[in-house]
Amino acid sequence: MTKENEELYCIGCGAMIQSADPQEVGYVPAAAIQKNDEGEDLYCKRCFRLRHYNEIADVALTDDDFLKILTQIGETDSLIVNVVDLFDFSGSIIPGLQRFVGKNPILIVGNKEDLLPKSLKRSKLRDWIRQNANMQGLRPVDVALVSAKKNHMIASLLSMIDKYRANRDVYVVGVTNVGKSTLINQIIKQKTGIAELITTSRFPGTTLDKIEIPFDDEHFLIDTPGVIHQHQMTHFLSGKELNIAVPQKEIKPKVYQLGNEQTLFLGALARFDYLKGERKGVVVYVDNSLMIHRTKTANADSFYAKHAGELLQPPFSENIEKLPRLVRFEFKATQKSDLVFSGLGWITVNAGAVVAGWAPEGVAVTLRRAMI
Repeated sequence: MTKENEELYCIGCGAMIQSADPQEVGYVPAAAIQKNDEGEDLYCKRCFRLRHYNEIADVALTDDDFLKILTQIGETDSLIVNVVDLFDFSGSIIPGLQRFVGKNPILIVGNKEDLLPKSLKRSKLRDWIRQNANMQGLRPVDVALVSAKKNHMIASLLSMIDKYRANRDVYVVGVTNVGKSTLINQIIKQKTGIAELITTSRFPGTTLDKIEIPFDDEHFLIDTPGVIHQHQMTHFLSGKELNIAVPQKEIKPKVYQLGNEQTLFLGALARFDYLKGERKGVVVYVDNSLMIHRTKTANADSFYAKHAGELLQPPFSENIEKLPRLVRFEFKATQKSDLVFSGLGWITVNAGAVVAGWAPEGVAVTLRRAMI
């Protein structure tokens, strides 16, 4: 039998074996560890899938580990492919990325393009991404739009990568939950037929593995672990709740005619107060299944206290106590703007409106120039 408290390590990536958290590095189901009574070599779940199925799963890093990797990437001569979530742009941007990667060019890939209304011109969307990236200190050489889940525009992305990499390595970076691993897996499918497609190697000075997919010129496309953004809404929700809160297909915008001092609840996850402005429609962009309830702002606190977890879902009643308290942010729109609830969606308001957004403590609520 394996000695109690003996430290075991994955022979693939070198991570310490653990059975507590499937989302963390080194995960192996407890039953598999117990069966390993002969002290045989163990692969973590991620390396097992990689070894047997050429399937890449996301691994989450702390900020410190991720900064260490970014610093190492900055010392290379390479192309940086930064994958962002179009439905949660502000929540998936990596602060300071340009500073860490130095002179290396950045190609931004907007994933989950299929979730946005088809009526939105993609040329306008690219311009919007570039402008908002500039405000975050990024100067991308280009912007690509893809849907990794639907395998849409992946071939076009690969052509764009070949154009900008100029016979260099390519590092793919992104926060968790942006679909980076799904994108990498689609790239692997497009490159099937290459023997021993994937190799792994270690980031110098760390126990973290990088996954390398060869190009034809002895350079590699290199997948990096994803950094955790703690303020994402998804951290507070169970699997069933995520199916309601996180869009799975094209969003159908909902229009509400609101007068002053009226409130919309987005399940129990967020609250929108229309405090002052012309009586014009606000447009809500959230998952089509998410229930929206309207009430007077004067009654909103008592309405939430009474109905959170029941009429207002998600979260469901059994998880409502785990949700942090809602925190208020007030804004005045100087132009047509989106009030964004990070990871959940946004509400578009007209210039001059005074609004307040409420979200679980720690979740970002921001005002941006309207995307649509």
